[in-house]
Amino acid sequence: MGELPEWRLVTRDGIDRLEQVFTFPNFVEALAFTNRVGEIAEAGGHHPVLLTEWGRATVTWWTTPSAASHRNDFIMAARTDALTQG
Repeated sequence: MGELPEWRLVTRDGIDRLEQVFTFPNFVEALAFTNRVGEIAEAGGHHPVLLTEWGRATVTWWTTPSAASHRNDFIMAARTDALTQG
């Protein structure tokens, strides 16, 4: 978590999840970001929960309880952060 300071660990339904709310000046930019997250999710074969609203997008990465590790969640969170830089 130290390398992902903006992400928070939340537990829902007994499952740990990484979550971050990204803010934007309008809906169009929030939606464009959501689509970029969808592209990296599809490429990585690991899909988040996405909530797009006016001026914000919430991204939640999680792994099913039967999975051995949450490593992929952290990798995808870092890739999501990279979308906002550059």
